[in-house]
Amino acid sequence: MPSSPMPPARPKLPSLTGLRFIAAALVFFFHASLVFISMNPFADEGVADGFRWLFSKAGWMGVSFFFVLSGFVLTWSAKPGDTVTGFWRRRLLKIFPNHIVTWAATIVLFAGTAVPVQVWLPNLFLIQSWFPDPAVHMGLNTPAWSLCSELLFYLLFPLLIGPVLRIRERALWGWAAAMAGCMAAVQLATDFLAPASPPAPGTDVTVWQFWFGYNFPPMRMFEFVLGMLLARLVLAGAFPRVRVLPAALLCVAGYAAALEVPFLYGLTLTNIVPISLLICAVARADADGTPTVLRSRTMQWLGEASFGFYLVQQIVLSFIRTTLMDHRTYSVPVGIAVIAAEFAASLVLGRLLLVCVERPLMQRWARPRRKQPAAPAEAPSQRPLTHAS
Repeated sequence: MPSSPMPPARPKLPSLTGLRFIAAALVFFFHASLVFISMNPFADEGVADGFRWLFSKAGWMGVSFFFVLSGFVLTWSAKPGDTVTGFWRRRLLKIFPNHIVTWAATIVLFAGTAVPVQVWLPNLFLIQSWFPDPAVHMGLNTPAWSLCSELLFYLLFPLLIGPVLRIRERALWGWAAAMAGCMAAVQLATDFLAPASPPAPGTDVTVWQFWFGYNFPPMRMFEFVLGMLLARLVLAGAFPRVRVLPAALLCVAGYAAALEVPFLYGLTLTNIVPISLLICAVARADADGTPTVLRSRTMQWLGEASFGFYLVQQIVLSFIRTTLMDHRTYSVPVGIAVIAAEFAASLVLGRLLLVCVERPLMQRWARPRRKQPAAPAEAPSQRPLTHAS
């Protein structure tokens, strides 16, 4: 293990686990509020429009949080001696079993034999977001599109961690600003240079603009790398002490701005600084041993189920609204009860995914049962992860 700016002892970050569930809940309420696919249960047009408007950017904010968090947590938890193949095995076991279960559930419940191979095959292997056709990248279980970006993050992390660790402390802020600048450049290019295409459903932009500016995995790498840089800053003690509550209030302000700015610029740009501050403030609180409500037993229970909850919530919403309710709308009290039932069902199924799928497979396959003989130094798959460059 070469010399590294990362301290040898890194505290656990339970509050970030709790925060994950809040981000997943934002995605749920975004999907539950949609009108163009009849997820919104309210008959009163004013209430339905208000619900849709209030959560119209919640999904974008939740996903951006997850992308920054991925880079932050993976860098924070990187261990000396870990290998590339060991890292990849754990990451693939983390996402693919739950994904395959929800992919199969979508096929059985909604698609049957009608879904064409050019839709179900890319979705199965999590490459659908590389295709600009919305029938492909938004097909089947829609939230799974973000796993395409996560898969790219995981594949590239062993190549990125070495260079990120070698950045001098005084240069970290410049690199972090560069990542935010690249995000702005992506949206500017999307706004002014994207080719003409049909309007994207439920948005104010075209299909090509929405795909390139939001779904295309390489364009989301900047959030992931930003998370890696933020972890370095917090670990080095170079990030200013920001309390959790002011950081959360700044997220509210960033979200309010996202509701007002042009569509493309509200996808990620207005929230990236508040999200970064909140993640760092929460991590710093955990590192300092400062109590937070996010560390409570309830929030830990919810946070552990957040990944499964995220994957099943669109399936639950679609099944209840299309199969059971036939798109009917209701009075405000009944509509609230419908959303509460959808939320509870998503949470129960998400927890079942954790208990019955994710945990057993991770416990059985995440690490080799027998110690393998040391591979030759020139085998890149067995090089220590923190040596990768």
